[in-house]
Amino acid sequence: MLGGVAAAGLAWARAAAVGLEVMPVDHDALVREVARHRGKVVVLDCWSTSCPPCVREFPGLVRLAAAHPDDVVCLSLSLDYDGIGAFEEAVPPVREFLEQVGADRIVNLIATEEADAMFRKLDLAGVPAVFIWRPDGSLAMRYDDDRAATMLGRPFTYADVEATVNDLLAATGR
Repeated sequence: MLGGVAAAGLAWARAAAVGLEVMPVDHDALVREVARHRGKVVVLDCWSTSCPPCVREFPGLVRLAAAHPDDVVCLSLSLDYDGIGAFEEAVPPVREFLEQVGADRIVNLIATEEADAMFRKLDLAGVPAVFIWRPDGSLAMRYDDDRAATMLGRPFTYADVEATVNDLLAATGR
């Protein structure tokens, strides 16, 4: 259940935009949202408008959603709320960016918990980060800068994400 601020933010976020919804979530609501899509490949992109690599790579999520509308659920989680000021102040720049990149086919989420708390709960040092779950709900891959440096010897890109998604779809016969 979302707290009072998050619930009020949810109503505000939905009412403020036509066609593009930005749903406020805490960590528990995020976990429920991922689980809600069991049966499909789920891609969660964790990002922030203040992160140049995030902004540069985000259109890859938009393309991925367009390429696989029936078999892949693409979620974006903005970690723009830093705990300074009101949560509602973080929503307009996030929505503006999402509208600019045409993210209306994506489930767009914004963390109501401050970014540092979400980083701890997601076991992340920072963004960008992409989690990919198999249709059975198990985590297939996590891309972040630390893991990419170890696994790939370079930062990850959406080409890496797309390759993982395509492998998962092929393994399930889709």
